[in-house]
Amino acid sequence: MDTEAQPTERDRSSRLPPEAVEGRSRFALVPRITEWLPGGRITLTAFTCLLFLLLLNTFVVQPFEIPSGSMERGLRIGDRVLVNKLAYRFGADPRRGDVVVFDGTGYFGDADYIKRVVGVGGDHVVCCDKEGRLEVNGRPVDETAFLYPGDSPSGVPFDVVVPDGRLFVLGDHRSDSSDSRDHLGSPGGGMIPVGDVIGRADWIVWPSAHWTRLHRPTAYARVPAASGYARVPVTSPHARVPAPSVSAEGTHG
Repeated sequence: MDTEAQPTERDRSSRLPPEAVEGRSRFALVPRITEWLPGGRITLTAFTCLLFLLLLNTFVVQPFEIPSGSMERGLRIGDRVLVNKLAYRFGADPRRGDVVVFDGTGYFGDADYIKRVVGVGGDHVVCCDKEGRLEVNGRPVDETAFLYPGDSPSGVPFDVVVPDGRLFVLGDHRSDSSDSRDHLGSPGGGMIPVGDVIGRADWIVWPSAHWTRLHRPTAYARVPAASGYARVPVTSPHARVPAPSVSAEGTHG
């Protein structure tokens, strides 16, 4: 009886489980595809890499080139930045001090723009206080760490309250930036809809000598919440007359 049992045990051990057979059939598709494609495995590898990069660029991170000096001194002409497209996808909103890329169609021009968020929904943004500083919700903001050398916070005064769901944005090179100040009299009052934000600029990746991470300035972290301020748009009689936006202010991916 022992000798009759041995062949049965060997047969049983040699049988592959169903999941192994299924896995083998899947892997068998790869050589079939490579045989069908011109270039074989090299073409398949290249196609897979391109598909991965396309998905990455569409949903996760996207490179943009800086075409103007409106964000100097931090971002210079020709710099390449990586924009985090997931930064505001899961319930998070843009914060004061964030550098964001947004679609300016219908507000600034038919291009993507990169600016710094100065005010969010409900914020009262004033320029300038008695000492010539930008003021948000009654708190002066020290912008000397990133403002272009020699620039003041603004060449003309303004006094606005940012509506809910909107952003008030400025370039760091204030004397060379077309931003929310230039569109105060336009529909929307120069405020950018949060839904038009493409993502947050997190890294400068080119040129290599300028490689760095973009941090949120601590000066904006000290600004108090907007509670107590009326949530309606307000512009002072000193607001700048709107000027046409310049397409060169936009970024190009």
